[in-house]
Amino acid sequence: LSYQLAMLKALLLGCLAVPSASARLTAHRAPAILSASPAGLRGGRACATVVEPSAEPLLRIGHGYDIHRMASREEAGQPVIIGGVKFDGSDAPDFNLGCVAHSDGDVVYHSVTDAILGALSMPDIGQLFPDNDPRLKGADSEVFMEEAYERMVGRGYRVGNVDVTVICQKPRINVEHAGGQVKARMSANLARLLRVPLGRVNVKARTHELVDSVGECRALECHVVLVMERDPAASAAAGAAPVEV
Repeated sequence: LSYQLAMLKALLLGCLAVPSASARLTAHRAPAILSASPAGLRGGRACATVVEPSAEPLLRIGHGYDIHRMASREEAGQPVIIGGVKFDGSDAPDFNLGCVAHSDGDVVYHSVTDAILGALSMPDIGQLFPDNDPRLKGADSEVFMEEAYERMVGRGYRVGNVDVTVICQKPRINVEHAGGQVKARMSANLARLLRVPLGRVNVKARTHELVDSVGECRALECHVVLVMERDPAASAAAGAAPVEV
């Protein structure tokens, strides 16, 4: 009986044990999610996150994906734009199809935007920039990239590297036009918008081997993997003050 009482006492003491210092610290650092209404052309803030700078991880990884239908230039009302490069004979060879989209339909910029937002655990591009907003009709997707970049910097991060894979049967991306590589222009556009050296950006292209809508030139798609790292300068400037984004 004494042994059973001793075991019961030990169990009760275990249940009433005070949480460890690490457990209390983790609970204290948990971010709070606050609601906010969208505003402005860029969709405003769909939510606000109050985060203690010391609670942020050193690295974050995001994945972005986008797909758009292609149709005749007359139906689409605009050319195909990939990575800020227009396939209308100006930046890249002229292509007879256009991209069907509410904005300019840039699958690379949309995927990179979503990768940044995903890495930050924030609302996706469709929530920030609804496809039923008339103000965004035909919008330049650089607007979306700039918004994602500002949110990333506001959280004290910078891009470590970004890896882009464009999948389309046509138009061809690994080609030269007007004295330069089309794919290199896409990389340069991304490096400019993300404020990083070219060595941190990679753009790959492949076909879909004539399979399904992409292989039949009825659509094009893109995958992006992006790594962001804590910016030492931003972390030092922030100190211990919480950041609201």
